[in-house]
Amino acid sequence: MKIRCIAVDDEPLALVKMRKYIERIPFLELVADFDNAFDAINFLRKTPVDLLFLDIQMEEFSGIQLLEAMKERPMVIMTTAYDEYALKGYELDVLDYLLKPIDFSRFQVAVERAQQQYQLRHQPPEQDGSGSEDGSTQDFVLIRSEYKMVRVKLDEIYYIAGMKDYSRLYCADRRIMTMQTIGKMEEALPHPRFFRIHKSYIIAMDKLEAFGKNHVQIMGEEIPIGSMYKQAFLSYLENFKQV
Repeated sequence: MKIRCIAVDDEPLALVKMRKYIERIPFLELVADFDNAFDAINFLRKTPVDLLFLDIQMEEFSGIQLLEAMKERPMVIMTTAYDEYALKGYELDVLDYLLKPIDFSRFQVAVERAQQQYQLRHQPPEQDGSGSEDGSTQDFVLIRSEYKMVRVKLDEIYYIAGMKDYSRLYCADRRIMTMQTIGKMEEALPHPRFFRIHKSYIIAMDKLEAFGKNHVQIMGEEIPIGSMYKQAFLSYLENFKQV
């Protein structure tokens, strides 16, 4: 399935270049392009798209004003000749920010990021790792990483660290990055075998080496216990015999 996109730029040469770049990417479909924000926003109100390539600095109505006027936004890749707009762009939760003149290799990086986000939004729900439809125990999860699905056995996983929009799985002999939030990972893994102890950490209980009031130790690393998760975690540990 192709990612439907439009391009908006009031510079004719920049718009032509963007059109050519999009045509070189097989998973992109350019639905329309516009030389002003007014026509673009009128189009978007009637025709939803998946991705918007948007110039920031335009006469009369800027790209930022266009975004602020939209109630529902597609994925957005901003383009501009002025790098001082980057911070504002990221405040508006854009996917990427391309500084003109745009190099094709840098453009590829941005659209591959868009492809990964698109796939995550449209992928079917993952199994929770606790069982399958036939009642058998599922001992693995499927993780989307680097544009493919990776099979990860549950007993491989030591802990998971969550960042803003992605998570990193720490296994004995590899690290796996996925564009899944820590919350999604928590839903996919069986509890209490995997226990969330912090807003940014999930640990495998069978890999726990040591713990105190504020930290646990796994793989020789100290991992903090968050205040919101401490009571549930420490209460669970009371079920185990201590000597």
